[in-house]
Amino acid sequence: MTTARLERLKRRGLRPGLERIRALLARLDHPERAFRVVLVGGTNGKGSTARALAALLQAAGERVGLFTSPHLLRVGERVEVNGRQITDAELAALLERSWAHVEAVEASYFEAIAALALAHFAERRVDTAVLEVGLGGRFDAVNASEPVLSIVTNVALDHTDWLGPTLADVAREKAGILRPGRPALTAARGDGWARLRAEARARGVRLEQVLPGCAEPQGYGVAFGLSRNVYGAPLMGVHQADNLALAVRAARLLGAGGPAIRRGLARVRHPGRLSYLPDRRLLLDGAHNPAGVRALARALEDYFPASPKTLVFAVSRDKDVAAMAAELRGRFREVVLTRYPGERAADPKTLVRFFPGAQIEPDPDRALARALAARPAGGLVVAAGSLYLVAELLRSADAADVQA
Repeated sequence: MTTARLERLKRRGLRPGLERIRALLARLDHPERAFRVVLVGGTNGKGSTARALAALLQAAGERVGLFTSPHLLRVGERVEVNGRQITDAELAALLERSWAHVEAVEASYFEAIAALALAHFAERRVDTAVLEVGLGGRFDAVNASEPVLSIVTNVALDHTDWLGPTLADVAREKAGILRPGRPALTAARGDGWARLRAEARARGVRLEQVLPGCAEPQGYGVAFGLSRNVYGAPLMGVHQADNLALAVRAARLLGAGGPAIRRGLARVRHPGRLSYLPDRRLLLDGAHNPAGVRALARALEDYFPASPKTLVFAVSRDKDVAAMAAELRGRFREVVLTRYPGERAADPKTLVRFFPGAQIEPDPDRALARALAARPAGGLVVAAGSLYLVAELLRSADAADVQA
């Protein structure tokens, strides 16, 4: 019943503005004021950064709330306190108490879940809540909170129909989570860094660029000032070095010490992002834009350079499929095009022009089964293009143990 109620809110679609979420939080007695808040936005890596920071703060002895999106299997995955997901019963009780207020302000799906998460954190008396931005930043529901620290992982083109067609447009939206007089961090480089820095200056915000001291597949180095520490974390992909560097710097600013940081990083997990099942030789990754696919391609080179590879690919219609395909073509001996359930999914028949010679299997479970069955000895199957595809495969019998 809880899920059905929330699902109905999706009909309201995306409507820019903070008026509804602010009105809803006021009706709920402002739970967002009961703890300190860290906002984590950016184009890619914000989920990994948020999870890592939450783990570090928890290792430092704090009670930490974590809000992320989207979920893979159940909506409660989005709301955690010290690594424990909100239960279906807890979510149902919260929604029951809040439903009249949700309806009164005509809150959207994301606004309602964000408000419920903040209410849950207040009830559980968290010290700090780490909130991942869902889309953009300026008008995202979590931006109704007042952060003590803001993080923008990077700036690249994505969701251009909502955020604008240029890097300047995207940077402007991402910079909406920055606050004058409050610290702000980013790992953005190149033009993305220049655009974001300009936006920060215009807002009177001192933005610190945080880059890792080294980046290798086996570990992630972080260097600040004259000290140098190399931390390990069980995350695959050298691109995670930026995310971990941001999390470490943020944790330091919030009072965490070195031993806690080392303990916390060892516990970081991020399901659905370069999730590898060695016994199945199966890699699932939610890369869903050109920058994310570039990170996937680099991981394939670093970890599986000699393996013949098969790609199972599904994508949303609003993505830059041409740029994503350009990063992936030539890396796979076979490609199976499929789709995930949902209106946003691209028809696999429309994707063939980007992957000449690819097979088409609209059912994602059958697509995965076909790829696994045809895989040569020592081969690797990669499923990528959308977190919604990963979520669908996680539900299947063939990938049921990927959650571990």
